[in-house]
Amino acid sequence: MGARRPGCGVCTLGRSLAAALPGPILQSILPLLNIYYLERIEETALKKGLSTQAIWRRLWDELMKTRPSSLESVTCWRAKFMEAFFSHVLRGTIDVSSDRRLCDQRFSPLLHSSRHVRQLTICNMLQGATELVAEPNRRVLETLASSLHTLKFRHLLFSDVAAQQSLRQLLHQLIHHGAVSQVSLYSWPVPESALFILILTMSAGFWQPGPGGPPCRLCGEASRGRAPSRDEGSLLLGSRRPRRDAAERCAAALMASRRKSEAKQPARAAPATRVTRRSTQESLRAGGIDPKKELHPPATSHEAPGTKWPPSAPATTSSASPSSSTSASKRAPASSAPQPKPLKRFKRATGKKGARTRQGSGAESEDLYDFVFIVAGEKEDGEEMEIGEVACGALDGSDPNCLGLPALEASQRFRSISTLELFTVPLSTEAALTLCHLLSSWVSLESLTLSYNGLGSNIFRLLDSLRVLSGQAGCRLRALHLSDLFSPLPILELTRAIVRALPLLRVLSIRVDHPSQRDNPAVPGNAGPPSHIIGDEEIPENCLEQLEMGFPRGAQPAPLLCSVLKASGSLQQLSLDSATFASPQDFGLVLQTLKEYNLALKRLSFHDMNLADCQSEVLFLLQNLTLQEITFSFCRLFEKRPAQFLPEMVAAMKGNSTLKGLRLPGNRLGNAGLLALADVFSEDSSSSLCQLDISSNCIKPDGLLEFAKRLERWGRGAFGHLRLFQNWLDQDAVTAREAIRRLRATCHVVSDSWDSSQAFADYVSTM
Repeated sequence: MGARRPGCGVCTLGRSLAAALPGPILQSILPLLNIYYLERIEETALKKGLSTQAIWRRLWDELMKTRPSSLESVTCWRAKFMEAFFSHVLRGTIDVSSDRRLCDQRFSPLLHSSRHVRQLTICNMLQGATELVAEPNRRVLETLASSLHTLKFRHLLFSDVAAQQSLRQLLHQLIHHGAVSQVSLYSWPVPESALFILILTMSAGFWQPGPGGPPCRLCGEASRGRAPSRDEGSLLLGSRRPRRDAAERCAAALMASRRKSEAKQPARAAPATRVTRRSTQESLRAGGIDPKKELHPPATSHEAPGTKWPPSAPATTSSASPSSSTSASKRAPASSAPQPKPLKRFKRATGKKGARTRQGSGAESEDLYDFVFIVAGEKEDGEEMEIGEVACGALDGSDPNCLGLPALEASQRFRSISTLELFTVPLSTEAALTLCHLLSSWVSLESLTLSYNGLGSNIFRLLDSLRVLSGQAGCRLRALHLSDLFSPLPILELTRAIVRALPLLRVLSIRVDHPSQRDNPAVPGNAGPPSHIIGDEEIPENCLEQLEMGFPRGAQPAPLLCSVLKASGSLQQLSLDSATFASPQDFGLVLQTLKEYNLALKRLSFHDMNLADCQSEVLFLLQNLTLQEITFSFCRLFEKRPAQFLPEMVAAMKGNSTLKGLRLPGNRLGNAGLLALADVFSEDSSSSLCQLDISSNCIKPDGLLEFAKRLERWGRGAFGHLRLFQNWLDQDAVTAREAIRRLRATCHVVSDSWDSSQAFADYVSTM
């Protein structure tokens, strides 16, 4: 028989005793129990009709001492408390011996609370990773593998080799053998390349034990009793050297070269990563690989899934000398046809900067990778080319794939995640290349979020990878969220390129804060995007259901937006933020396109747009009988002709029986506008409006009270939700309370206690 869990008999006795106790007695005992017994008898309490939610909420307030976000809806305080308790114990930020409700020697705090953990956050220097993979916490990790769904990394710092090895084992257990489906990285201003690439490759389903790491027990159990397949050698831990994918091989060589450079010159700052074309060819030859096949893949290199690639030849163990580099370069065939002058000439790497292979069989040879991808550590007097320029297709006018990693080999993988999110994580060239090549075969990925990663011209390689991924059988990518400060393409051209690359995409959210002059292809001297990225041909029909766009400053060409809308016949939700058009006629063209081509559109949102001169277009929208929800947020609707426009707007809404929600925050509605809007709910109205948002509209208590009285007089039933955030209700608190009391008999009111002393400053700032 296996060993009994500590406290198991006590738990059984506690549950039996609780079941025998009458309900009133049990209710009086519950607040006196520590969290272990309280959690154990939860089911018994529920069977007796007793709720422990109030007790768990009190424990949260007294022990966690934090207030949940107002946007968070807590459905189970027990699960929320136990999840937070687990994280605090793991990081050592809570002392369980300091409170009798947390201390019980018969229970393990981590093991007891692990089954409630759905989301785990790892911070700073990977605190907690080493503890979780330690042998005493083996059962804790096994429980987490079945309960944990989301793994988050926040504010990561540089970590040592031991911490990374622990993280490698942790990710292998939680992702490859567990249930984690989402990995998110937040606020990593200076990402450590080795750590970042480790997280990416493990999330994509690749696994190789680190130097000196113990073999995976679960991998051994899964493979026992059956012969490995041809491609399984890259996954199982056998005596032979496993085969690795191209992205991992590239990433390792990049990191190995960086470590060598830093070891030789520890006092100098690491320069920007650069790669030369000729030195890459020499490196490939040294590894026994044909550079023509690797660096110049044929046009049909994107085979269907299941295509078998031959194993890569192992790297040699000797460094390439200058003479060998020279002889290798002499063997390279030269083209007799005249070639256009490249933007920058490559300098042959010789001597110390020549092609090198990884040496020895120590820690580096046992690392995650074995392929050589040469990286020049120093600047080559302006004669080298940055990989970012290669991503733009600027290498001798050739295809953008001519220099970079080989296509990922189609081989068996472990389980991978379905959601990847990178928030404020600047991507270096090597990290961007690794991400792109992993994406090209990441068929299990369903949602990708890249937020403020400084992609720059690497966006073109990302689009190429997404295009390859879209052609893979079983591709599940349906949601893409992309935002950045700058973009090398205008946002509408970028949107068209994404829709072309991913015709099966359902949700697309894209935002560019500022127009880029440095990366703008229209700027003289820039190489411009590859021809296959943008084009004048029509966009094929796609499956978009939700499109959100945040625009930079400047007028947007309406025809480009209309071309996207025409190809998106299934669109149900459209959101335009800070969009500016050359004239009201252009805005009207967009609305006319929506009416003719987007018949399934249900929700339409405009934010931070000057619609003061587009009142006829607004009326056109309010008369649309297919829309169910319209948002005009900070659109300056009533800045011009309010006395004439408000009655026209109310009349349009009274005749619309399909509109369910109207959001008008930040439009300076005022008391007069609110009272005019009340006529929408009059007896002669056919409106079915049930959600109204009038936040930030300079509404005073007396106007709100009169609005409530009119609703009472017309006898309309409860029409749903009324949002009143950031209005001037604090000017007369008594009147405001009376108005809200009357309104709550008609609808659900959501308001706040806002200091209106800042209202005038806000008003002036928006003039």
